Amino acid sequence: MRVGNLSGRLTVFTDAGAVDVEKVSGGRFSADPRSVYEQWDAFTVWAAEAVSAADAVPYAIEDLGAPSPRPAQVFGIGVNYRAHAAEADMSTPEFPVVFTKFPTSITGPFSEVVLSGPRVDWEAELVVVVGKPARNVPAERGWDHVAGLTVGQDISDRTEQMKNQMPQWSLGKSFPGYSPMGPWLVTPDEFADPDDLDLGCALNGVEMQRSATSDLLFPVPALIAELSAKLPLLPGDVIFTGTPGGIGATRKPPVFLKEGDELVTTIEGIGEIKQRFRSA
Repeated sequence: MRVGNLSGRLTVFTDAGAVDVEKVSGGRFSADPRSVYEQWDAFTVWAAEAVSAADAVPYAIEDLGAPSPRPAQVFGIGVNYRAHAAEADMSTPEFPVVFTKFPTSITGPFSEVVLSGPRVDWEAELVVVVGKPARNVPAERGWDHVAGLTVGQDISDRTEQMKNQMPQWSLGKSFPGYSPMGPWLVTPDEFADPDDLDLGCALNGVEMQRSATSDLLFPVPALIAELSAKLPLLPGDVIFTGTPGGIGATRKPPVFLKEGDELVTTIEGIGEIKQRFRSA
């Protein structure tokens, strides 16, 4: 099932078009895309039975918003692919490297992003949205707490990120628009193997990153286990799972985003998001 945010309204997307959940459910479920995660199990049962192509209408992809707007918590995972660790000249971590991305940085899948400086970089990422509360969840039950998966970019201002002796990862990655995601949420049952999805991004039509989530050092279930052992994960929380090799900062010479650039990020079985960039 594909679930998302169409013009601020909770929507199920079918091959026939978009189904407005509040209207079709007779108000049982709110139009607010954020609120559905508090009722995720009941919602998925209802949607499997009630959503019909007969209720679908055409829609414009430009009207899509973030599948989980206003999450209580947004986690980022650093150095979670071996190739990225190697290109950054960092050792492979023994435990997940965790930082935060502040919720005001979240935007939808098709957006214009204002560059915060001359050294802004891309990071294609699989994004997880939590579907039910998780606390001290073992890895073998990690997928039980996942509502679905979406495409994300962890856009990063490398100057801000690294300007102190102690890096400011969270601040450098949380400028407005620096956490685009979408185009919708895809439930785990839609994938033959949700732990093995091709992902990548292209800048102005040139491929910059290409890998598979099977290369994650800490896959989704392990991240659910590690995070929930430290604090409660809440419905609607967002986890950016890390980026593969191919970022701009480590290229020779380095390549950074500039005015007029177009960045397209794709994940197998989910779709693509597209960002255009302009100077402040």
